[in-house]
Amino acid sequence: MKILHINTERTWRGGEQQTLYLLQSLNQRRIMSHLVCQPASLLAERALAADIEVFPIAMRGEADLAAARQLRKLIRTRNYDILHSHTSHAHSLAYLASIGCKTCRLVTRRVDFSIFRHSFLKLSGIKYRFMADYYIAISHKIKEVMINDGIPDQRIFVVYSGIDPQRFMQATGDHLLSEFDIKENQKVVINVAHLAGHKGQNYLVRAIPRVLAKLPDTIFFIVGKGELMDELKETASELGLKRGLIFTGFRNDVADFYKIADLCVMSSVQEGLGTAVLDALALARPVVATRAGGLPEIIEDGKTGRLVAPADPRALAEGIIELLTDSDLAKAMASAGPARVQQFFSIDAMVDKNIEVYKKIIATEN
Repeated sequence: MKILHINTERTWRGGEQQTLYLLQSLNQRRIMSHLVCQPASLLAERALAADIEVFPIAMRGEADLAAARQLRKLIRTRNYDILHSHTSHAHSLAYLASIGCKTCRLVTRRVDFSIFRHSFLKLSGIKYRFMADYYIAISHKIKEVMINDGIPDQRIFVVYSGIDPQRFMQATGDHLLSEFDIKENQKVVINVAHLAGHKGQNYLVRAIPRVLAKLPDTIFFIVGKGELMDELKETASELGLKRGLIFTGFRNDVADFYKIADLCVMSSVQEGLGTAVLDALALARPVVATRAGGLPEIIEDGKTGRLVAPADPRALAEGIIELLTDSDLAKAMASAGPARVQQFFSIDAMVDKNIEVYKKIIATEN
């Protein structure tokens, strides 16, 4: 079994971490897996450090014919059984590069948006119906959206993302207490996500005054960067939020924020799965999340966290207040988190499921 993985991202986000986890584990299991990615990207750097064979190819879009020619040469030389694309642009490039080649095209989809969301003349329908043989959806919600968009059920497998529960265990967060002058009596609430419309931080910001009205000694941190930073800061200013809300921007010490958090919040209106929530559960932190996308597949409402309506600041505020004031309930939910992550969302579980998919599609195609 020979797999070529393709990831066109230049930045480092959850999808790149999942790609690296998968490659590392496949190679440990002696399943030949190589990577095509952007030159000088963090993924290239970290994959090389992990002794993964990397082919750096500059990919300047999904219709980059020069990149497709380089890919085609690699595919013909190495005779891969499967091209596993991990991004939307990789999806198109893999198709262009493999026309006429005896290799199976597999695409992982990580978002629960309709495939027609940004489609010109619904051309995405052609791409998704005819330019890949099979798909991996990282949640059942994503699979449901794809089926509604016209992709046959039998071509879509569900494989949850996996996390390393140990990767944040050494963090302490002590330096954050002094950096942000956090007092002993203050409750700390964090949101860790890219600042984008579908992550719903605008609803979280609007929920904060309701929380502070009842629990004035609460401090909120929105950890991350993104295109909505200025808009969110403007909203916070209009609401008079000063000490109660801190935008940290990009941080290398995200683990430390989890360690000082009394509560983690995911306010998304759309969410493929939500690995930031998995990190919180693995660290035994209580979670309030919306019933959006794949989040209900992670959180069992009332058992491992609290689920509230998406795009609803009042509901979000009520969920936050409940878990900040009922410490016994919050502790019970938090204590159930690590076992759920270990059972359903470990790296080993993710890799096992990917291998099952590989074996099934190879058997079907042969």
